[in-house]
Order: sequence, then C-alpha cells, then structure tokens
Amino acid sequence: MTSLMDHLATGLTTLCHAWALTRADGMVLGFTDHDLDLTFDAITFRADSGLAARALQQATGLSVDNTEALGVLSDAAISEADIEAGRFDGAEVRCWRVNWADPSQRQLRFRGSIGEMRRTGAAFTAELRGLTEALNRPLGRIYQKPCTAVLGDASCRVDLTGPDHALSLEVVTVADGRILHLAGSGTQPAGWFRRGRLQVQDGAASGLWSTIKQDRPQDGLRLIELWEPLRAAIAPGDQVTLISGCDKRFATCRVKFGNLVNFQGFPDLPGDGWMLRDPATGPLRGGSRRWRRTAISSPPRGAGSARPTAIRRPCRAWAATVSASFGGSGATVSDPNPNPCPPTALTGPNRRGRNGSGKPLPATASRPPL
Repeated sequence: MTSLMDHLATGLTTLCHAWALTRADGMVLGFTDHDLDLTFDAITFRADSGLAARALQQATGLSVDNTEALGVLSDAAISEADIEAGRFDGAEVRCWRVNWADPSQRQLRFRGSIGEMRRTGAAFTAELRGLTEALNRPLGRIYQKPCTAVLGDASCRVDLTGPDHALSLEVVTVADGRILHLAGSGTQPAGWFRRGRLQVQDGAASGLWSTIKQDRPQDGLRLIELWEPLRAAIAPGDQVTLISGCDKRFATCRVKFGNLVNFQGFPDLPGDGWMLRDPATGPLRGGSRRWRRTAISSPPRGAGSARPTAIRRPCRAWAATVSASFGGSGATVSDPNPNPCPPTALTGPNRRGRNGSGKPLPATASRPPL
C-alpha cells in the first residue's frame, strides 16, 4: 500500500479497478476496467467483460455502503442463464484500485456482496452491498414452542449425509417445472422428505435447490412436488438428491431424528390462552354455578298468608366435592334431594315467575339453570 501511495504522489498515475466475484458454488470470476488482462492473487481479471462501476459510497459509521456495477452480458463471463438461475445472488465482491503497470501496488477499496441483479437487454446492473448489510438481520434467541434450528446446522447436529436422510434418484418426468417423478421410491415412508430439500446434482440446474411441498411413493416411483419451480430447467435424466424435512415439533425431533438432546424449542411454553384456563382441581370444570334455586310451593295467598319464598339448595355433586376437599376432617354436607342437581320447576304462584311484561309464566314452565 505504501508503494501505491508513492505512486499517487507522483501526480502521473496508471490506475484501474479490478473486481473479483466469488459465487456460492465456489466459482471465482475476475473483471477489470483496464484494456488488458491483469493477474494477481491467482485470479485473472479479464478486460473484455465490459464491467464498470459507479463511484463508491462509503462511510466511517455503521451506514450501509452501496454502489452499483454495470456490465455487458457475455457467455464467457456473466451469462443471462446464470443471472436468471440466481447463481450470482449473494456472491462475495471485492474491488481493488490497482496500478496496472505494477499490479503489486494495489489497495482493497470495497468488500461486500451482490444484492439485486437487473437485466436490461444485453446489459446487467448489480446492486453491491457492504459488510454492514449483515447488521440489518435480526439476531438472538427466539422463545417459541417449535425448534429454531435449521435441520443439519451446528445447533441441530443431525447428520444429513446418511442413507436415512439423503436419497439420490434420477428424474423420470417433469410437469410444470415443480412436479417430478423420480425413478425408485426408496425405503422412506410417504411424507419423509416433506419440508426438506431437493438438490440438483447435474444438468442445467446443477447446484440449485428448492423446498419440497409433497412427497409420496406412487406406482414404483417417487412423486415430489415443489413449492415453486427452480430458476433453471430440470430435464429427465438429471440426478437429484432428496434431503429429509423437519416440521420443528418436539415429537418429530424425538421419533424421526432421535435428536431430542439438541432440540432448540420450548415445548412447555404456555400458549396465549393459558390465563383463561380453570384452575380448579375437582371434577367440576363446566363453568356453571354450584347453587341452584328451587321454589317452594305454598297455599294461595290470603289474609295473613306469607309470600312464597325461594331457598338455595346445594348441588349434590358440589356437596361431594366439598366433602372430599376437607379430607375426612369430619365435615359433611347433607343433601335432602336424592337426585343430583335436578331441574328447578316453578310450583304455585310466585312473583319471580312473571316475565318482563308482568304476566305470569305457565304453570308447567321450567326455570332454566342459573
């Protein structure tokens, strides 16, 4: 870097930019806006790619650095098929300022990843995101009943390379780009790979994957339905690998994977309605009242006759509950009624038997439980 600063101090410079893209599949591509190819760090930066970049927007704080890279589509460098397939999504980007007369004099100016890529005719525009873009993602532990780990990651620790969780088959037919019939059904039961992955091993879609929606054996084949088609075509004869799926439940982790010790959820976490549950420990949990009102018949009202009254009588089931709750301490509750909790009937004239209009109810009417 010191040599580059000395070169800049001369006032007569021979500078250019060099870009290196590292895709998720490990492929490394080099580009430069110089008119000749450059080579350093075991990367050849091609001059015929037509790649250029706008001014870098960088800050010393935590704001997200951003810029754009412009280029021309080329089958030898960045092709339309690779962009449509998403092979450059999330690729690592590094940019140097280089003295093309002496490539050892260089300075790393930018490091980040590719965001959105837009294609316009025979050209493309790639959004470049800085390292601080990762700070926009939420981090930390989530308290929930389902497991928060990703199947097979460092928290889950399930080995997905074994024969029980990985099945390689050949594609027989493809419909709508997402319904596949695979040669052979394997020993796994129906639904074993649901919520899992389908990874393409060869063909035009090699290296791509999609989430499995449905999975079942059918007529000696394995029917796989994807949630959405891959961004590249799958053809009959391509080799694919099915990876087991997980619904994040406690029982699935214990029975299907035998991995209960690494379960990352909280299955005993109470739900939203736990405060509405009845805390009683007895057999009565219906929410009804434990007392029922019964009217006592009396002779017709006359001079000096008393108005019919209503008394409260304990429900027989409630009496049994109270007696049991005393634990044999000698306290008992007598029940004069042999039938447990009988319906309450109105007998005789009773002022309580009048409806809202002031008219008496029929003699055979029954009062609903209170």
